[in-house]
Amino acid sequence: MHVLHVSAECYPAAKTGGLGDVVGALPKYLNQAGMQASVIIPKYALPWFARHQFQEIFFGQVRMYNWSVSYQIQQLTDDDLGFTLYVVNIPGKFDRAGIYSDQYGYFGDSFERWICFQQAVLQWIIVTQQPITHIHCHDHHAGLIPFMMRYCPIYADLAEMPSFLTIHNGGYQGRYGWSNNHLLPFYERPAAGMLDWDNSINMLGSAIKCCWAYNTVSPTYLEEMNESSGGLEGLLRLERMKASGIVNGIDNDVWDPRTDPMIAVHLEDDFLAYKRGNKAIICERFGLDPGLPILTFIGRMVHQKGVDVLADAIWSMVQQTTQIQFIILGSGEAQYEDPYKSLAHHYGNQVKTIIQYNEALSHQLYAGSDFLLMPSREEPCGLNQLYAMRYGTLPMVRRTGGLQDTVIDIDDWQGTGICFSQLSVQDLTAAFFRSIRLYQHKSRMYDIMQEAMTKDHSWERVALDYIGWYKYYMGIE
Repeated sequence: MHVLHVSAECYPAAKTGGLGDVVGALPKYLNQAGMQASVIIPKYALPWFARHQFQEIFFGQVRMYNWSVSYQIQQLTDDDLGFTLYVVNIPGKFDRAGIYSDQYGYFGDSFERWICFQQAVLQWIIVTQQPITHIHCHDHHAGLIPFMMRYCPIYADLAEMPSFLTIHNGGYQGRYGWSNNHLLPFYERPAAGMLDWDNSINMLGSAIKCCWAYNTVSPTYLEEMNESSGGLEGLLRLERMKASGIVNGIDNDVWDPRTDPMIAVHLEDDFLAYKRGNKAIICERFGLDPGLPILTFIGRMVHQKGVDVLADAIWSMVQQTTQIQFIILGSGEAQYEDPYKSLAHHYGNQVKTIIQYNEALSHQLYAGSDFLLMPSREEPCGLNQLYAMRYGTLPMVRRTGGLQDTVIDIDDWQGTGICFSQLSVQDLTAAFFRSIRLYQHKSRMYDIMQEAMTKDHSWERVALDYIGWYKYYMGIE
């Protein structure tokens, strides 16, 4: 089997969140497990692309109504990612300093961009007769590929090729008005219903209808989408027989406390020396007390992550006790950033706020913190809790999506983290107090941390799940 992953993101080239991490890791481990896997993404005007060399391997044009758009397929030549990376260079569409938006906001021609990209991928496969056995689409940015393969005569040569879909975040569906219909390649008119959901062209909805099989990035998130998915609930229930939930993995080569170049003290034989050493680095950098628990948030400051309620809970907590410390690392919308700036201003001894994306600092915080905060409203899978456990930091999570599937609540001193059910100030402060009590029993806390580190969330294991998934729906024993 040779699977081509089609995505908007792929780490390290282009990443805004978990989608990029998954597409940058899964193909690598599929290759290691004996499959052939490659990736194709758009070519953005991002720093990573400027630092690397690409070789043009194909030139073509796709038709958009009454005009043509030229593109190039290029292959990365100067780096070994563990898989072949192809990029689609479409001048005027993707050569921008952002994936979905720039400093001026979200791009207004998204439909045109993604239609061009998806058509370029299919045209390249057909014209050059790429030895691909199936296509794996990720989120709505590749969502019309299964439809075009089945119902567009120009791509009829791919009609029998299996297509798979992974839903990383069903909240982003690629909905567009029917006024954009003229931009699509000619398709069999009775198939218009395969594009439509709720009187709009819905890229994600179309992919669910037309793909051979789809999965979400955790079993619990699949069940949650059946009950609440922005209008797709009925469709998901209708297509339930081809749905699966597969929890994401993490790249143990990148996230390895024994070798990670981004952390100060590496894990050797002495766990306490590793944990205390990295915590001491954090405390020295931020002026915190190494004798008190450190609870850290790392991520985007957006509504989905529950950061508004988290800020209120931290306000409540620091007014009640000085026996707890917080570090906030992330960026996002100003309305969510501002409360944390205020917290750091008024309670600087207990709250440190860093408004930025900082990969190196995040690794150090995973290694040196005691607890990781994830009070998400919705979390399809979540990777931060897996990184935290890998580095011996206990996640504090709301029971939702992949957080529920991967974190076991510490009950009678057994488990891998602290879980709570409601996104409320009351539940969060109760969880904070639980962390203080656990910290007062350091010997037991360190035992739990080391137990959490033993859990296998590696892509080596998850890649085998994906291979079994492909084979099942392709009828391969």
